[in-house]
Amino acid sequence: MSSSKFATFLMQLAEALRDEKGPELAYLLKPTSEHAKGLIKELRNPTRQSLAYYEGSLESPWDEIAIQYVLVVNHCARKRAREAFKEECTLVSLFLRFFAQNSGWTLPALFSILRDLRDLASDADLEAASNGQDNTANMEEAARIISKAFSSCVMDRQSPLPESRKWGVYYVVGLILKCYFRVRRISLSKNILRAIDANPDIPPLSAYPRSHQVTYRYYIGMLSFLNEDFAKAEQELTLAFYNCYTGAHSNQERILTYLIPLRMFRGHLPSRELLQRFPVLDDLYTPFIKAIRTGDIRSYDEALDRFEKRLVDLNLYLTLEKARELCIRGLFRRVWIASDKSSRIPVSMFHAALQIANQDVSEEEAECLVANMIFKGFTRGYISHEQQMVVLAKTNAFPRLADRPSPYALLQ
Repeated sequence: MSSSKFATFLMQLAEALRDEKGPELAYLLKPTSEHAKGLIKELRNPTRQSLAYYEGSLESPWDEIAIQYVLVVNHCARKRAREAFKEECTLVSLFLRFFAQNSGWTLPALFSILRDLRDLASDADLEAASNGQDNTANMEEAARIISKAFSSCVMDRQSPLPESRKWGVYYVVGLILKCYFRVRRISLSKNILRAIDANPDIPPLSAYPRSHQVTYRYYIGMLSFLNEDFAKAEQELTLAFYNCYTGAHSNQERILTYLIPLRMFRGHLPSRELLQRFPVLDDLYTPFIKAIRTGDIRSYDEALDRFEKRLVDLNLYLTLEKARELCIRGLFRRVWIASDKSSRIPVSMFHAALQIANQDVSEEEAECLVANMIFKGFTRGYISHEQQMVVLAKTNAFPRLADRPSPYALLQ
């Protein structure tokens, strides 16, 4: 068996290790790298047994890692996703043995193989799904292995700070959170976040590369959103968006999917210019925004019906359903303008406006809706129940949405 390409591969690995070249090592271990094709041609149908000859050709565990790499690329080439993932798990576990004894120069290789592990887990789950099997097991296994890498980053007590494995903490956490979100095991995120809080010697987030910060903030924003801590969600997602690389269009879109409805509650409706840059979001949000601007409840309800499945999938349906109150505010404001901004308006006028807007409500329900608007700070005034009259404040009867003291209260 000719082995020149594999021998060259072993030499390149030895050289990258000797010279502590992290990016080079990352490239050599990538299943999609150019040299992988050559190895597949040369070592046809390799097995652990047929490659046993090379054990000891590099310092442990690198001889085994090299063999694992060949097995991974062979399964990838033959579209055997689950086998490729299984072999990659072994490769990563072997690498982590080496990683735990070394400093931060190995981080580029760690990041690369963990990304590959996640991607192969995703392919393996798709393959399992197509065969009617559990379609989350591989991603859950990937998260478990990546968590070991996280521990190894956090536990670096030997390396001087500039060369510490701690500089891998937030990148690795981003990968773990991505896995948890993919398999909808979001509650598991708490353990990882607790571990970060329990380690005060991790450098501040602001000291890490911007891309690590953006991913971490996005997931913290999403976790806050799902836990109904909307003020924190908006803060984290805003920081993620403004620091996101402008070329990363799909990442910006992902952040804005949740940031736009949160900003809407604060009275900040997105500009046409922004939405035109993101046609998917333009299609989704423009009908709601137009309805809010004009107080058109009927159009708003039609948009809720039309996009129901999409909003449910995004965990946004309840949020947009509650944002309907912005539309009611818009409609009541139009009643106020139509009555020459009078400070005394009969409840019957608000009731009539709701009827015109296709809302089949009684006069008592209309009165309740007005009371709700006052209670939530959309309107300033009170209701004289005996006289069936709404008495509005002479100034600032409909405060700007952005000026409401607790804009997220209606979401709770």
